[in-house]
Amino acid sequence: MKLLSGSELAGFIKQRHAQQVRQLRESKIFPKLAIVQVKDDPVINTYVRLKKKYGTDIGVEVDIYRPAQKEVPNLLSKLNADKSVYGIIVQLPLEDPDETDEIVNLIAPQKDVDALGKNSKFQPATPTAILWLLAGHNVELKDKKVLLIGRGKLVGGPLEQILKNSGIDLDVADINTTNTKELSKRADVIIAAANAAGILTADMVKQGVIIVDAGTANEEGKTVGNAAADLYERDDITITPKKGGVGPLTVCALFENVIRAAQNLPRTKS
Repeated sequence: MKLLSGSELAGFIKQRHAQQVRQLRESKIFPKLAIVQVKDDPVINTYVRLKKKYGTDIGVEVDIYRPAQKEVPNLLSKLNADKSVYGIIVQLPLEDPDETDEIVNLIAPQKDVDALGKNSKFQPATPTAILWLLAGHNVELKDKKVLLIGRGKLVGGPLEQILKNSGIDLDVADINTTNTKELSKRADVIIAAANAAGILTADMVKQGVIIVDAGTANEEGKTVGNAAADLYERDDITITPKKGGVGPLTVCALFENVIRAAQNLPRTKS
């Protein structure tokens, strides 16, 4: 079994980010990220802590706000107007997910570094991280059959559009798909990005498949992915490790956007 590790790649990117932030600070530009977290949840708290630590390590100030959901619109208005804040994210999920689209679209497009709003000037972090991971391991998608599992707002939905716009031979499966196993057995590359634990099992994939597990679920208080344990017993596949795969690069991709916002060089959507 070959592992698609993102940790080493993330280390190189982190060094570059630290250098870029030093240059910004020397120019009297002090990047700051505001994280708005409504829901108290162990998985969410872990993600927020990782972002806070990364920011500290590279010299980006990270302020965390924990308002009630009804207070978020007013808070976002203030953060949008605050010239010291270069990036704003609303950490999902919300207590009331039905308000997600309304709330994320209140973030100023030039500060929407998670790219959740329809007018954001940036690429979404996790899809970017997945593409970085594949490119870093020399995985070319253009000549392969790709299956994307999940159409969520954070990962699957935006990644589906990016891949389709790139002309990739793509199948997509979600909770309503009845032939997921058939699709997975013929895929050369599987990108799993669903909110369900262990839904991709060893009997669902062919020999030599490449699997990127970008899914997250909470199982007995632990964050787990979409790949079942028996996949890691296969010696004929390539797969992201249980820890250190897409995650580290997702944080990198988020701060890539924060730095670009501070440089006033936003990356436009493709």
